[in-house]
Amino acid sequence: MTRTLFWVLSLLAFVLFVRLWAGPASYPDIGRLEQKIEQQNAANDEQAEIKRLLQMDVVGLSKDDEAVEEHARSELGMVREGETFYQVILKSDPEATAPVPQVKAAPRVE
Repeated sequence: MTRTLFWVLSLLAFVLFVRLWAGPASYPDIGRLEQKIEQQNAANDEQAEIKRLLQMDVVGLSKDDEAVEEHARSELGMVREGETFYQVILKSDPEATAPVPQVKAAPRVE
């Protein structure tokens, strides 16, 4: 009886030991999961910083008309009425990526 109990407990200990080092929830698997968590936390931190910068930009645009105008000029090619827009294209840059502004004529009131 004692011998049978010893073998059963030994087999159980062996199975638990194998499960500790192989299979799901093993030490190597936990290490891989911790590494994935660290990578995800780094990606989350990057996204949080981008979100913070965008929120600052939105707040600045909602409070300051000059910031809106600066945005429109730099990103949308805004030109005021009466201004002349000059675009310099260098020989080394045959395809300019700057936006071409669209100047609308003021409606005539008669």
